Amino acid sequence: MGKTAFMFAGQGAQAVGMGKELADNFDCAAKTFDEASEALGFDVKDMIFNGDAETLMITENTQPTIVTMSVAALRVLEEKGVKADVAAGLSLGEYTAHIASGSMKFSDGVKLVKKRGKYMQEEVPIGVGAMAAVIGLSQEDVIEACNVASQMGVCSPANFNCPGQIVVSGEKAAVEKCCEIAKEKGAKRAMLMPVSAPFHCELLVGAGKKLAKELEDVVLYDMGIPVITNVTADYVPSKDDIKDLLVRQVSSSVRWEDSVRRMIADGVDTFVEIGPGKTLCGFLRRIDKSLTCCNVEDMASLEKTLEILNK
Repeated sequence: MGKTAFMFAGQGAQAVGMGKELADNFDCAAKTFDEASEALGFDVKDMIFNGDAETLMITENTQPTIVTMSVAALRVLEEKGVKADVAAGLSLGEYTAHIASGSMKFSDGVKLVKKRGKYMQEEVPIGVGAMAAVIGLSQEDVIEACNVASQMGVCSPANFNCPGQIVVSGEKAAVEKCCEIAKEKGAKRAMLMPVSAPFHCELLVGAGKKLAKELEDVVLYDMGIPVITNVTADYVPSKDDIKDLLVRQVSSSVRWEDSVRRMIADGVDTFVEIGPGKTLCGFLRRIDKSLTCCNVEDMASLEKTLEILNK
């Protein structure tokens, strides 16, 4: 019997209206938005359901709203009796994975990621940093391109998403140089991304230090299900390691492809993406087409996923 993994969306998947159908149809989802509003001190439901894309794109809004919507969808699945053997999340989604595992309270998680978003945004002045997507090159070639471009400033791999799709991050001139080198090496595309800060590189070490102070006051619990961390692409050893890994994650590469391969090696053959969008299912298909992947973000996707899981 194969295992099931829950995967949680990262920043960039946000959309106005996300989770509204679930909140309209399930009390447990509606209550999740209310809990977030209480924890954060503003009307999260109104921001997501009636707001605008520009407001949602502000990092300190993006992060708690995605986590809230993802937990709402998670609670609906749990109410339907769906359980996972392991959890993982892309960058921001790692917090939702910990909430799913029981190691972090939801109210603590949403407050933390709001601060996380604020600190990440504030750490580097607008225009100084950049991120770029490199399509069609190997990990080795991208790392080499970053190393050469680093002569012009900070530049390193930020996300190893799936074969042939790697994101680099750092100072703008160095990232632009990396794109040039990547194209010379045969990349299909190497283009700057419309992001507000250079995430997951050493420019954000200071943001991690501020986050560490916030984490000092957060009580963590034993994980009910194992969680894979982005930093090592392996299991979080114990609750005592969670805080350090979340701090390091802010300025470290997200090793998503290796995280997925770790779960596959342990017998996971069914992946459920929980939260807005289907980006992680797209990555999974590039990693291994033979695996089952479904997502939950609205009523149609919920029904389809339940159908697949109950076969």
